[in-house]
Amino acid sequence: SQEFWSMTMKLIRMLLGSLILLFDFIFTPRSKKRPAEAQAKLDAQTANLKLYQFKGCPFCVKVRRAAKREGLKLETRDAKNNQAYRQELQEQGGRIKVPCLRIEEQNQVTWLYESNDIVDYLQKLEQAA
Repeated sequence: SQEFWSMTMKLIRMLLGSLILLFDFIFTPRSKKRPAEAQAKLDAQTANLKLYQFKGCPFCVKVRRAAKREGLKLETRDAKNNQAYRQELQEQGGRIKVPCLRIEEQNQVTWLYESNDIVDYLQKLEQAA
């Protein structure tokens, strides 16, 4: 009975994740258009950001959509299927929880969890550009 529920929940998560990805694909937001110089400045700022995520996680999709809307280029790291990224998240970030934004600034690394906090950070980054 325990095994049945475990398999059922795994199937439900897989189906929901697939639906989330489908709707994300269909309703992908448009990126902001800005002058090349401003975009280059933002690209330089986001070069130090890494988003640890799971593809079908709704909170990760929320962060990716916010980045897309703002026209921000983020390196994404699949912490579900890539063991090296999963281990980095565990050892350096302190826990396996996604989404998590790794921010490198002035030789310091900050691990930012919680989708709302990450979206706020990205929006402030865009506003400062």
